[in-house]
Amino acid sequence: MSGDGGAGRITLPEIDSTNAEGFRRAATLVRPTWILAGLQTAGRGRRARPWSSPEGNFHGTLVLKPAEPPETVALRSFAAALALRDAFVQLTGLPQSFALKWPNDVLCNGDKIAGILLESQGLNTPDATLCIGIGVNLIAAPDASQIEPGAVPAVSLLQETGLRIAPEAFLDALAPAYAHWETTFRAEGFAPLRTAWLSHAARLGQPIRARTGTETRDGTFETIDATGNLILRMAHGPVAIPAAEVFF
Repeated sequence: MSGDGGAGRITLPEIDSTNAEGFRRAATLVRPTWILAGLQTAGRGRRARPWSSPEGNFHGTLVLKPAEPPETVALRSFAAALALRDAFVQLTGLPQSFALKWPNDVLCNGDKIAGILLESQGLNTPDATLCIGIGVNLIAAPDASQIEPGAVPAVSLLQETGLRIAPEAFLDALAPAYAHWETTFRAEGFAPLRTAWLSHAARLGQPIRARTGTETRDGTFETIDATGNLILRMAHGPVAIPAAEVFF
């Protein structure tokens, strides 16, 4: 298991949701464990949106037992994003093609190729569980009709690079990449992840739109702060945004 950074790995042919399976199995897991599904029948993205999960794409979850407070646990979305980018670059040799979109997407040539969904239960208790769900469009991307109007279009790795990577092979690259960033995060905190994430950030220094459930803000993407908030430079000054949908 050393190739997975010391994590276990469970591979299932079909499941409703790898995150849901992670929570079901959490009590029996004695170390960080990846759950990989060939097919998801009820995959979901952020805000409980359906996540297209055709066979041949990557549907995986890393189950962790974090001890930190919730606001620290949530920063692992940046570790996952960095690990995803590392895996893509390792497998394709195309570092310029992959960028990171706040808060938790990975872009290939400017379009969405992967998403991350963190879900947790029982934080600040001995039974704390974090499921880091990751979906990657390895061979197929959702049709434009399935994507929210104005959102970044979706692409697949096969479409953009001509490479056909099996989900198991993708996890072979992703698991050790995540283990590296997890080790860094535990030893040094968020600062090195923030620096690395910003070095690959999409639209940094450019105009973006951040939409929450109640309002829409237009401004310049200035940075992310020490707690992962988006810092949007507006006419009256910078605004820290903890959660939003970002549109380009």
